[in-house]
Amino acid sequence: MTQGGDFVFARNGRSPRIAAILVAYFGAIAAAIVWLDAAWWLMALLALPGLPALWQFHANPSAGLRLSRDSLHWHSGRRHGTLALGEIERMRFDTRWDLSVRVTAIAGDGRRTRLPDESLPPHRTLEAALHARGLAVERHHFTVF
Repeated sequence: MTQGGDFVFARNGRSPRIAAILVAYFGAIAAAIVWLDAAWWLMALLALPGLPALWQFHANPSAGLRLSRDSLHWHSGRRHGTLALGEIERMRFDTRWDLSVRVTAIAGDGRRTRLPDESLPPHRTLEAALHARGLAVERHHFTVF
């Protein structure tokens, strides 16, 4: 999405999809207790892995990226950063074995800055926006490290 010439991407931790998953997960645990007479302590143990997702849904952290004519700014929860486009030599897109794409900004002096995954738009959209601003993009598929 572009706003006044800037490429802007934003997302929140609270979405209808996450709400549906949480309702289904904790609803299944409650149903097991009520209708199947499942042991409450066992269901409490099964509920523990869902607590971080429940907390994230409650806290509703935002994450995003803004690519202007002269800078790249990202934020994710309490983390944030800005790089001037003039400092960036190239952007590196690494496709991992789980098919996720990690994005790293490589400065002219060799310094590497990994962008948080949750602040990134779909990788093809980001690549097109970077090319539109004249940044070199290199792709590495299925790197181990």
